[in-house]
Amino acid sequence: MIRILVVDDHTLVRQAIAAMLREQADFQVVGEAGTGREAVEMCALRQPQVVLMDVSMPDMNGVEATERIMAASPRTRVVGLSMHADPVSVERMLKAGAAGYLLKNSSFTEVQTAVRDVVAGLCHLSPVVAGALVERYVRNPGQAVEAAAPRLTAREREVLQLLAEGLSSKGIAERLNLSVRTVENHRRQIMERLGLRSVAALTKYAVAAGITSLEF
Repeated sequence: MIRILVVDDHTLVRQAIAAMLREQADFQVVGEAGTGREAVEMCALRQPQVVLMDVSMPDMNGVEATERIMAASPRTRVVGLSMHADPVSVERMLKAGAAGYLLKNSSFTEVQTAVRDVVAGLCHLSPVVAGALVERYVRNPGQAVEAAAPRLTAREREVLQLLAEGLSSKGIAERLNLSVRTVENHRRQIMERLGLRSVAALTKYAVAAGITSLEF
């Protein structure tokens, strides 16, 4: 029995995927999560073998959640789910430790195949995703994998995402269980490291780097 956690901030999408998975005799849905933060917590409690992870979510995106899950449980297999096949998003998920990447318009047959492939130790990419990666490297053979914010710590990326999504310093402090002063310090350090001087500039950077899409 393959234990699966389904993560998506859209309730109908998440429930539909979970319902289809439950119809398979060898699949067991051990939980559903609506945010990356919930996914990390639920993984620690439910110990799924496979996590179907939405890439673009508010609060904590799928890349950050994948990094944390893989750090705590390296044997867990994460498969990214996204509406977008852009190579930067795919590379970020794979670098975070994902074993696969599916587009949300994939057939359920492909979802089943992806789950079984990653459990078997294989990497599974939707054909469109694989094609986009190949084209990127054919055109730019010497191009390194792009990290979203290589100069920022995990906590700083987390604060940056919440800033870009419109939370105040107080709101971020409450969300992350930090003091407002600590959040302000993180904000100042982020601006210094990136050479940016406004929240608008930080937001633009966060979107360009794939830290948030602002489209949930």
